Amino acid sequence: MVSFTADERAPSGEAINGPGGYFGWNLDALDDCLGGRRGARAPFRLVWHDSAVAGEHLVPGYDRHRHAPAVTLDSLLQIFAEHGIEVELR
Repeated sequence: MVSFTADERAPSGEAINGPGGYFGWNLDALDDCLGGRRGARAPFRLVWHDSAVAGEHLVPGYDRHRHAPAVTLDSLLQIFAEHGIEVELR
């Protein structure tokens, strides 16, 4: 089981892969990491504490830094589901 708080906005490399763990800087890197090519491998259960806070910030819109649609909580949950990772929102 992996556990993290909303302070982290999204799961960190250390929350998933332990001290010094890498989890990427964008959705492609996240997908690579979850695909077992680097770090943790499914199946595992991710417990997202205070997920409502992350949900308030990860909303539809436009990300001026990425020059692309913003990452939403739903898009992150979809990526986890595609990799067979159970996510418990708390």
